[in-house]
Amino acid sequence: MTASVDLRRLTTPQDLFQAAAEEVIRVATDSIAQRGRFTIALSGGSTPRNLYTLIAANAGASVPWDKVFFFWSDERHVPLDDPDSNYLMAKETLLSKLPIPPANIFPVPAGNKDAEAVAEAYEQTIRNLFALKPTEVPRFDLILLGMGPDGHTASLFPETPALEEKSRLVTANWVEKLKTSRITFTLPLLNAARYVVFLVSGTDKAAVLREVLEGDAPPEKYPSKLVRPSNGKLIWFVDRAAASQLTTA
Repeated sequence: MTASVDLRRLTTPQDLFQAAAEEVIRVATDSIAQRGRFTIALSGGSTPRNLYTLIAANAGASVPWDKVFFFWSDERHVPLDDPDSNYLMAKETLLSKLPIPPANIFPVPAGNKDAEAVAEAYEQTIRNLFALKPTEVPRFDLILLGMGPDGHTASLFPETPALEEKSRLVTANWVEKLKTSRITFTLPLLNAARYVVFLVSGTDKAAVLREVLEGDAPPEKYPSKLVRPSNGKLIWFVDRAAASQLTTA
């Protein structure tokens, strides 16, 4: 069965970040109670920065951080200390503020010049933590995602090769318009998660959000359409500006 869409409309960006932070903490607490740990994949971009800051400020004492394991759903092909690194942003806003064991943090080793080797190494890191058979797909407890103005999510850009990947968990996706490879989770891994949470804010996302949630364009043109967990929950947190062109109430 494919997840239905749980659309949560908030008034302001700050309301969005607050609601999303509460949801992340709730899922973390439930996951640890049920399975003894919480596995989360963080996203990059500008929107989650405020979410991470809120979690660090408000959840320091409420979550057993030694039972939380951090990954990234995508990463730019840059060293970990590069200003464009998604890992560096999360480290500065979240990871450095909380008592998280370093062994629980798994950044993408993107400093290697060979992007495909980076993707293969990261896939093996994920498989090692989940300790699954080679053909099994891990189930992250929660994967955070954003959406670009072109409808991309993670680093699954419109009409790029990674959209066709069926067996790999992580791949190096060449993005022609950026003239670079991005390391990204593939759709099989995204769609295996227990929870997938999109954060979308701002009027520049309004038209594409309408297309992704209500339009009939081919999904390869708007890859966010392809994220539908097969046996999990899909939540879209959107602010009033981003939702301004939606026709459904």
